[in-house]
Amino acid sequence: MSQKKGPLAGLRVIDASNFLAAPTVSMHLADMGAEVIKLERPNGGDEFRNWGRRRDDIALYYKVVNRNKLSVTADFRTPLGVETVKRLVRDADLIVENYRPGTMEKWGLGYDVLSAINPRLVMLRVTGYGQEGPNAHKPGFGTALEGYGGFVYINGEPERPPLLPPFGLSDASSGLCGAFLALAALRERDASGKGQVVDLALYEAMFAMLGPFVVEYDQLGVVQERIGSRLPWVAPRNTYQCRDGAWVSLSASSNGTFVRLCTALGEPALATDPRFTENAGRVAHVEALDAELSRLIGRFDRADLIALLEASDAVVAPVNSVADIMLDPHIVARGSIISVEDAELGGPMRMQAPSGRFSRTPPEIQHAGPPAGAHNRDILLGRLGFTEAELRAAGIEA
Repeated sequence: MSQKKGPLAGLRVIDASNFLAAPTVSMHLADMGAEVIKLERPNGGDEFRNWGRRRDDIALYYKVVNRNKLSVTADFRTPLGVETVKRLVRDADLIVENYRPGTMEKWGLGYDVLSAINPRLVMLRVTGYGQEGPNAHKPGFGTALEGYGGFVYINGEPERPPLLPPFGLSDASSGLCGAFLALAALRERDASGKGQVVDLALYEAMFAMLGPFVVEYDQLGVVQERIGSRLPWVAPRNTYQCRDGAWVSLSASSNGTFVRLCTALGEPALATDPRFTENAGRVAHVEALDAELSRLIGRFDRADLIALLEASDAVVAPVNSVADIMLDPHIVARGSIISVEDAELGGPMRMQAPSGRFSRTPPEIQHAGPPAGAHNRDILLGRLGFTEAELRAAGIEA
């Protein structure tokens, strides 16, 4: 095992979770240099290995979400699995789990037990509805929570069915939020010397991202409805189709930006139309405004439109497919996609790079998600002191 680098080098994390949201938490921490030991069930590993598109019978998304982690097999329902967790937390900073409330306690791995071994341990618990409340006992996957937390209701076109996101929005947002919460708890731990439990419900991070819809309902009684790609408080803001069939996303939030947009499109009078001179009017007459902009934008091929608007300092970008993104010179120059060699796939695989840039301690991807139990020998035998006989008796390969 190579020495980890990055801003979180030296942080030890036990990932006792499965599927997507909680493993995404530890993915972000591993990207930043934390040592993450992922505990997977013997004989198959994390069920996420069976999800999504595959190449050579290998789940590709698993490779991304569990990059940089060390994989150890442990069955929490057995004495050896329980003992594995207890030995690991002796010098760990954080343990992440996402089982239904009470499950870790049933296995003898509740925070009371683990904190008695290591009082400085932080435990992050990610569940559908949280550890407490009327719904805490319910199972919860991201799809259900995206509806429960309000996103699905406001997502889609008017007079059309509400739309689920085409990716794990609740899981992804919980991954980012969970990493932040864990680091906040660890910072406090470093000051107080005491660990604690962090309780994150799957809907909460996404719910917090949904803008002003709670305060507007509270203060004005307004229920935000589906309005497609528009926003209820600013116009224009939409996607528009160009002459060649390609699409752009465009916003002109300020009056000055709107004037520059209209001038660049060869229709400066549009900016002086009494309906559109101020943002409130543009919002009130958004149907008419979008019709005018669609007409004007539809006269240009996308590349010509973007060049024209950018020359006028208007705000526009192409609506890119992933095929477009892979070739985009800015994304390539910034390193937003990285290539990682993978022995299982027999060559390189590309994936999104860690977000953000560090001037001194950059994050790095050392390897994609490993085979289940790839680090059993290093961790179970070398670090935790189990014997090969103990592992064989428990059906663990090392």
